[in-house]
Amino acid sequence: MSVFGSSNYGLPHMKPLSSKRSHIVSVLDIGSTKVVCMIARLTPKQESQILPGRTHHVEIIGIGHQRSRGVKSGVIGDLDAAESVVRLAVDAAERMAGLTVDSLIVNVSAGRLTSDVYTASIDLGGQEVESADLKRVLVAASQKSARQDRAILHSLPTGFTLDGEVGIRDPLAMYGDMLGVDMHVVTAERVMLRNLELCINRAHLSVEGMVATPYASGLAALVDDEVELGCAAIDMGGGTTTISVFAEGKLVHTDAIGLGGHHVTTDLARGLSTRIEDAERMKVVHGSAVSNGADDRDMISVPPIGEDDRDQPTQVPRSLVTRIVKARIEETLELIRDRIQKSGFSPIVGKRVVLTGGASQLTGLSETARHILARNVRIGRPMGISGLPAAAKGPAFSTAVGLMIYPQVADLETHASQSGLISSLGNGNGRLARVGQWLKESF
Repeated sequence: MSVFGSSNYGLPHMKPLSSKRSHIVSVLDIGSTKVVCMIARLTPKQESQILPGRTHHVEIIGIGHQRSRGVKSGVIGDLDAAESVVRLAVDAAERMAGLTVDSLIVNVSAGRLTSDVYTASIDLGGQEVESADLKRVLVAASQKSARQDRAILHSLPTGFTLDGEVGIRDPLAMYGDMLGVDMHVVTAERVMLRNLELCINRAHLSVEGMVATPYASGLAALVDDEVELGCAAIDMGGGTTTISVFAEGKLVHTDAIGLGGHHVTTDLARGLSTRIEDAERMKVVHGSAVSNGADDRDMISVPPIGEDDRDQPTQVPRSLVTRIVKARIEETLELIRDRIQKSGFSPIVGKRVVLTGGASQLTGLSETARHILARNVRIGRPMGISGLPAAAKGPAFSTAVGLMIYPQVADLETHASQSGLISSLGNGNGRLARVGQWLKESF
């Protein structure tokens, strides 16, 4: 039976990691450009100051990646093609790790990710806040977000209020009349998630948890100060660009747009009338988001589309390539800027933006982003993980690494099932783990 048939809004949710023992964790990043499977050993460690909430040391013991097929803008369009690529990636990772995988944590980029904040409050009657009260208010907020056509990926309490006083992180044992909570809920279209799960089930694997791509990328690329003070992580993939905003140690907003590095490639292929793979190579070798004085003099040879041997490559100035690349990159960044502005989280993001994802490696991208977003920009590579081969250390692997980090912060989340019971993934050591303590009594 599919997990979508179960009563809990139909999504598998991570069990918390034990802080006492090691775990083997497997993840799958299904993107429009590539599919990556990673297997890692997570061993308990002392918490570090720079990387927030990391309870375990992550060592990669197996990795497999394949060029994506059957996936466009994060959406699975061809089940057979996507399934075979998933099998190949998982198989390569299993061979390297010397073990077999049966369940995976998977990322979600499609399904029109939306981010909403739901507020709920309950009457305490002047008594102290007990765990049962926390449970009641969290359930009340989660139930407001229940919808038939959408499934909840994440629900994170971003702050509590007590008698109108805001900014309370942990109200347990405080006194008051009214306890309120703001719950950040990330949802996706149920149908998209079903297809994603179906693709993985067909490869004889099960889904252990689903994580929104922007959340995973942010976890991998941001350091503690950024997560605490407020920062946006922008993951520029092949088919989609996702945005996540973090503040006070938590994910507070996510968004996604259907533009990415692949759109730059197709623009080049059209504009220079060449094959997609040739356009991709030209983008990587010659492409830049910033024009340069010498661009008019540098000539680039463009392979013809036809199979005819007599067709000669054409010569075009590099400035033409730059112009095509620049137009699409500027359009994407302007869209992101407007989305951040419209979200109301612009003041929280402040001056800090981290770019990650494969398409963030384009020459001149950070300068253009600095100019358009009017913020400090750095390129974020996945951090706090060992055993990655050199080829997988770049920003293109942020999502996969973030999926590895996710189980360590899963205990911050709260999931209410329709029966009204809550299953919060509390394991006794997170900020909201005491909020999660009552789970022990409930189940």
